[in-house]
Amino acid sequence: MNDCGGGNWQGFTRGMGIGGWLTNYKRFHVLPEKWRLAVTRGDLEHFDSYISERDVENIAQMGFDHVRIGFDQIVLEESPGRWREAIFAKLMEFVGWCDRRKLNVVLNLHKALGNYCDIRERVSLLDDADLQRRFIGLWLEIERRFADSPAVAFELLNEVRDIDPAKWNDLADRTIRAIRGVNPKRRLVVGPTCWNSPDTLAALRVWDDPDVIYTFHFYEPFEFTHQRGVLQAAPLYCNMTLEYPSADIERYRYCRRLAWGQPDPYPHDAEMGRHVLEQRMKGAFEFRERHPDKLLWCGEFGTIRHAPQSSRTAWMRDVVSLCRAHGIPWCVWNYLSTPNDGNRFSLVDDNSRKILSPELLAACLGES
Repeated sequence: MNDCGGGNWQGFTRGMGIGGWLTNYKRFHVLPEKWRLAVTRGDLEHFDSYISERDVENIAQMGFDHVRIGFDQIVLEESPGRWREAIFAKLMEFVGWCDRRKLNVVLNLHKALGNYCDIRERVSLLDDADLQRRFIGLWLEIERRFADSPAVAFELLNEVRDIDPAKWNDLADRTIRAIRGVNPKRRLVVGPTCWNSPDTLAALRVWDDPDVIYTFHFYEPFEFTHQRGVLQAAPLYCNMTLEYPSADIERYRYCRRLAWGQPDPYPHDAEMGRHVLEQRMKGAFEFRERHPDKLLWCGEFGTIRHAPQSSRTAWMRDVVSLCRAHGIPWCVWNYLSTPNDGNRFSLVDDNSRKILSPELLAACLGES
């Protein structure tokens, strides 16, 4: 695998996210609370079959140089300090597949106990000392098992919720210190609160550590990227198809009014295009300017699968072009989605695993 050095994250220029395998394999919000944190026989069968070496080869042949593989805490941790050996072995096998095809890897803790994106939990990770000890302990166990894979990067937590940034800064700092106690050079990825919003990067702690990489996610305008999605109330209620780019700004404003229940937060938009994306990614560009010696990575962005195909391609092309213009590497979301995923963002056909269009692939790679 390639190593990172200099001012760029070498070997991590353009990536593909993999969800739906060890995370987002089912949606917990529809389950009774007593069932949410169990791993069933069907789940284990899914883990065995959903992603194979063929998929890794497919991603490499498309032209991506790294993958971001998401996993949930309950998939690796059966109970405090008790690990699911078969799933750890599967994750390590996956890294081996990537290594053989010269694909770099980001291991992403997608859902930790106390920090799920799609359910409200009784206890928050950021308010519970026991959950925090388990969180740090999990990362130390992952470090122990991947000690012989120095190029693998660890993304500490996907999309921290809308909480006090100081609480997340503290837990991230303690986790980094713990990992640094056993590996001073592991590449560690940290994002801000509010679901990795560019706007909250300014509140994220910056470490005096060249091997900490900073990340943000981008799904603006939300009414476009999540149109007619069933997991959030506003897109479901609006139930409207939106195109990009578009001069029909009234359609966007209609959806925004329903979503916000108040005056349009972006009243000056005259149309929807690249200039709007540039404004809403401004927090990332400002972070890059304030910290030119730090690595910033757009670790996740995409559009729901049933958005108009030409619009998906145009939006992806504009997001990637903005990242390139500001020297920011990127990783698209997402390779494949399970049929029961309420927000399917997949980029390949479910059966053939072929990219949905050559133009879409070129946009994802920054080659259009």
